[in-house]
Amino acid sequence: MLKLSTGAAALIAALALAGCASVHGLVQQQAATPPPEPAFLPTLPPAFQSEEIVGRWGFAAYHKEGDRGRTEAAAKAQCNNPYVIRLGPTGGVMMHLADDAKASELRLKGAPGGKTYVGPEGPPAGPQDREVVTFDGRVLVLRWTDAEVTSRYGTSVYVRCGARTSRNEEGR
Repeated sequence: MLKLSTGAAALIAALALAGCASVHGLVQQQAATPPPEPAFLPTLPPAFQSEEIVGRWGFAAYHKEGDRGRTEAAAKAQCNNPYVIRLGPTGGVMMHLADDAKASELRLKGAPGGKTYVGPEGPPAGPQDREVVTFDGRVLVLRWTDAEVTSRYGTSVYVRCGARTSRNEEGR
């Protein structure tokens, strides 16, 4: 049997007690920490319906908030080559996702605080969603939820071209 000196035994006992105190403190800290919030927001009714954004739009984007007014004018000038938002086959809207040349059916998704998002099926504020910054029927401003995508594409400004047309004229 190994015989320890009194000093060595005292040191081992002190280390063991310190370890217990650390574990006890960690357990207390974990017990006091509330459980994390769910990773997604509940889906609520959106502030407007898909049909309200169907149409022909001039499109431009900005990176600095101070450029928004100038960008709106640039978007209006793009009505000679409009971005067309169509109604999707299941009630969403046909728009492009970041880095995707093919239009996808996207949903309008409401979220707490009166926010509305446009994106693929799933909870609001997902990584491929855009938040509706403003929409007044004539101007639609969308910001990507993914900061990296926003850094590349900026904040999108859509200005309605001419009078709003019916869904049939938009090529449903």
